[in-house]
Amino acid sequence: MSGVRPVTRFAPSPTGRLHLGHALSAVRAHDLARAGDGRFLLRIEDIDGTRSRPEHVEAIFRDLEWLGLGWDDLSFQSERLDLYAAAQGRLADLLYPCFCTRAEIAASLSAPHGAGPVYPGTCRHLTPDVRAGRMAEPHGWRIDMARAVALAGPLYWQDDVAGVVAADPLSHGDVILARKDAPASYHLAVTVDDAAQGVTHVVRGVDLFEATHVHRLLQALLGLATPLYHHHPLIVGADGQRLAKRHGAPALAAMREGGEDGRALADALRRNMLPAGFRLGEA
Repeated sequence: MSGVRPVTRFAPSPTGRLHLGHALSAVRAHDLARAGDGRFLLRIEDIDGTRSRPEHVEAIFRDLEWLGLGWDDLSFQSERLDLYAAAQGRLADLLYPCFCTRAEIAASLSAPHGAGPVYPGTCRHLTPDVRAGRMAEPHGWRIDMARAVALAGPLYWQDDVAGVVAADPLSHGDVILARKDAPASYHLAVTVDDAAQGVTHVVRGVDLFEATHVHRLLQALLGLATPLYHHHPLIVGADGQRLAKRHGAPALAAMREGGEDGRALADALRRNMLPAGFRLGEA
């Protein structure tokens, strides 16, 4: 993509407050776009209807403005459901309904392999008659990964840190593409959105590196362009654990409301300088 003006995005979920790790991703994506006279997009991933909150959306705006990061376009996943439905329709021959509850899945998961525990294909083995009789029950949709991989053939992607990576989506098993409680999974929505918005460079934490195996497969199956990837190290605490909303990571809002200088924080992140008690983990 030499000579292409970069298009990057920051895509937070409004399910809690942003923390330092989010700030690092936002700064890196923003700066990559600005350095190449490109565009920096803000996409709110708000299709988790049980956890997304309007007040968190407003806080995201304030946090980014506090950091001195301006965006060129704003979008909401909740306004893009037709795109996900169309993509699911194009993959219909590779999908099967999954009726398993979370408890049933947890009890039946196989041993960790590759990216983690793999769904054993319980509902893939149901007969057509049994499936038809259960379609009134709540269900999600899983991709038959073995068939999808056979159809797509060998795949690769380019990562700024890891170089050329051979995709191994089979190690993820039959991932969910449409959840019982949401119109699309993260895998499907982010792949469709990045292509639809012309994202050329995906900047995100290394915790999402493994997900790229699945995203590369979906790009091939849907005939979508493959962006360049930059998976940056995560910020970790003194205990070496990555920051997370659910683990009480310090919120940007608290720092902002406490009178700290957001632009100074963004400049420090650009130099990989972190507040006391935090450091960058391994790439």
